[in-house]
Amino acid sequence: MQNLKNERIVANNLAGLYQKAADRFDTLPAFATREKALQWKPVSFRELYHQGLDLATGLIDLGVEARDHVGLFGDNRFEWILSDYAVQFCGAADVPRGRDVSDHELEYIVGHAGIKVCFVETEILQNRLLRLKERLPALRHIIVLDPKAQVKEGVLKLQDIRDTGARLRNEGDTRVFARIKDIRPDDLFTLIYTSGTTGRPKGVMLTHANMISQIANLPGIHNPNDRTLSVLPIWHVFERVIEMYTISFGGCTYYSSIQSLGEDMINVEPTFMASAPRLWEKIHEKIRKNVKASHPVRQVLFHIAYFLSRQYRVSMSFLGNKYLAIKKKQWWELMLLFPFHLIRWLIVLPWYGFFNAAVLERIRLSAGGSLAATISGGGALPIYIDRFFNYVGIPVLEGYGLTETSPVISVRPKLNLVVGTVGPPIHETEVRIVDIDTGRVLYPNKDLAYEGRSMRGEIQVRGPQVMAGYYKEEELTKNAFQNGWFRTGDLGMVTHNDCLKILGRSKATIVLSSGENVEPEPIEMRLQQSQYIDQCMVVGQDQKSLGVLIVPAPEAFRHDGTRPASYEDLAQSKEVSRIIRQEIRKLISVSNGFKNHELIRDFRLLNRSFRVGHELTNLFKVKRHVVAEQFNDVIQDIFLNGTSKTI
Repeated sequence: MQNLKNERIVANNLAGLYQKAADRFDTLPAFATREKALQWKPVSFRELYHQGLDLATGLIDLGVEARDHVGLFGDNRFEWILSDYAVQFCGAADVPRGRDVSDHELEYIVGHAGIKVCFVETEILQNRLLRLKERLPALRHIIVLDPKAQVKEGVLKLQDIRDTGARLRNEGDTRVFARIKDIRPDDLFTLIYTSGTTGRPKGVMLTHANMISQIANLPGIHNPNDRTLSVLPIWHVFERVIEMYTISFGGCTYYSSIQSLGEDMINVEPTFMASAPRLWEKIHEKIRKNVKASHPVRQVLFHIAYFLSRQYRVSMSFLGNKYLAIKKKQWWELMLLFPFHLIRWLIVLPWYGFFNAAVLERIRLSAGGSLAATISGGGALPIYIDRFFNYVGIPVLEGYGLTETSPVISVRPKLNLVVGTVGPPIHETEVRIVDIDTGRVLYPNKDLAYEGRSMRGEIQVRGPQVMAGYYKEEELTKNAFQNGWFRTGDLGMVTHNDCLKILGRSKATIVLSSGENVEPEPIEMRLQQSQYIDQCMVVGQDQKSLGVLIVPAPEAFRHDGTRPASYEDLAQSKEVSRIIRQEIRKLISVSNGFKNHELIRDFRLLNRSFRVGHELTNLFKVKRHVVAEQFNDVIQDIFLNGTSKTI
């Protein structure tokens, strides 16, 4: 293994990638399934490749044609990636979604995509799809992934299809190789229906060329010794890119879950993984609680270690031009600041070295101890979380992108880690900043100071990862582009060290009746720093002022010191309302940098939390339109009455 070259596989399509990976990495483990702590069942690159060929041959015999759309509904498991292999080998495109898909979404996606053959993970999904089958005339076959599931009459098992394919291949069936040879770079490899935060699902068409460009252009140096932990939804394009990327350098992907993540981080010791901001928020909260519960001496040591680390890394960032450069510093400012940071770095260095090894190493061990880097995506990473982990020596490489861009547009590499940004655009990717109101290009613009750096506008992108369009939605596709540039709908700027900084979602912008525009996400991030607030959403479109829906944190309010209070009890408690009101006033204030029109004038406590698959996407982003519909009466009540009250 040590003699294998430290480089990625290059191919024209994903089927070619899988084939070359089997040849180069052969018996090395490609994927591993958790059976119990410290016990994993691996599958080699060679085994996976041949199992994929067998299953693909079975699917071809079942009637799957080249460029068909094959449904793939389930969560992270080996059978999912095996099915993905097989679909690609057939020359078809998969249409993936998690098992939390609603009946309405299931019916819409299967019908809209014209799915004839559909994989489902569980018995429950099988039964739900069978109930909808009368309204889905194109659907011919349902295949269950879980080998332990009891299938209904007329439903097929994955293992049976694979066995049929193996028999046919042994008898000389070579149709699958003809299919692989016929795959073109501009063929679809997947059709992903976005759950999104606004509107009905849209089918995003992503090609083999889109995915191959991501594999080729993601920054990083890896080799077959790397271990990737899979915890984000496998159907989401961000997780899929990381898994395909891991295949390209011969690493092994371990399928974990939120429930076993803490244990698996320690036992697997991953070197690389995809992650979401909420994961790091939870880990940060756990670390904070552990420190608070530790011996007073340990608490003091931690705070000293963190203080020294912060001083050391802030000065290192300045000396290496890796600080958040929103404004251009004049030469005289640099001349004044350079000796200060150099002297501070030299003074702190020996003390930092001791406390880093003695104290902060324990924190890093909670993340497995071997984590060289993790790319956080799917939402904005709160700045205090960003700083914390990078200061303690766990490099969180925040990235940015959308399903429509396969998804990565930019990511900060370890060697250019500017906290507070999402790094520079990846190779072959162009980014520009456009004024939302006038359509004028602000960056890059040679007629403006510093070519338009630090100017705020919509982020538009052009590159090989941009989608082919929305399936059967010509008008939506047309509106998504401006002169060949994809309109992300996100607000951002380019810093003076050429990194992209995300400022919010233009589609989430709240316009008050006064005409003031408010970005709700920075306010929500600040509120969620409170231990008393679990979730929230700022509201106020066309109103005189802002309000906010609050989901209190049950863990912060306990009945008898041991049992968390229920959401219903919290929503009715005057004491909880008083505490939340104080938190809002403390966090969202002019002294904390918020403008007068950004202050919260009223709030309501909700009697239940936002749920994944309902008010939240799989990456924990709030679906604003869903929350607005679900709690319309509550929102109206905020602006009909002048005093705060609970529901």
